[in-house]
Amino acid sequence: MPDPKYKRILLKLSGEALMGGRRTGIDAETLSDIADEIADVQRLGIEIAIVIGGGNIFRGVTAATEGIDRVAGDHMGMLATVINAIALQDALERRSVNTRVTTAITMAEVAEPFIRRRAIRHLEKGRVVICAAGTGNPFFTTDSAAALRAAELKCDIIFKATKVDGIYTADPEKHPDAERLPHVTYQRVLTDRLEVMDASAIDLARANKIPIYIFSLRDKGNIKRALLGEDVGSIVSDELPAA
Repeated sequence: MPDPKYKRILLKLSGEALMGGRRTGIDAETLSDIADEIADVQRLGIEIAIVIGGGNIFRGVTAATEGIDRVAGDHMGMLATVINAIALQDALERRSVNTRVTTAITMAEVAEPFIRRRAIRHLEKGRVVICAAGTGNPFFTTDSAAALRAAELKCDIIFKATKVDGIYTADPEKHPDAERLPHVTYQRVLTDRLEVMDASAIDLARANKIPIYIFSLRDKGNIKRALLGEDVGSIVSDELPAA
């Protein structure tokens, strides 16, 4: 087996990734499958930080269109990410993976606050660190939180698990003729408004020279395949691929 390409990664999981075939909430079988994959990668000696969303439970942006104050809605969304983080922690620890949930808002009885040096120490000791509650601020997405935590924790790359196998010129589910792009620059993502991550997250990743790998979570084993250098998605960086 080839050596992993990266030592420390930031895995971005959407809340929707936990739904499986459900309309809302957490699907136990899907959660179990994701935990199996993370445990498999962790056994390779990879240091893993995870930022998780909460859209399967509550989405602040949607709530704002329905009359809920945007700040209140975003705070509710942050709490939803904590629910998902605790569920993932439980699944991982049942697989003997040491895990810490950290939060950007204080809730000491549930999880420890995100403290950069402490989180880095957890990673160095082989613990999976799950970062919940986004950035702790309204108006910022969990994509921005992923880029922020990746920079703070000095991660080699951001792995964003999605429902498609890379970046396309248009939504491939709506446009079957959309072209898959194996490599794009940060600037093209912004200029062409490709649906990768929000602009704030892309800018932060670019400023810290952190590549972003987009891949499908639907195919089991893809996290490990990507780490081992297999072509299972698309990468965003300013380094052009070899000719």
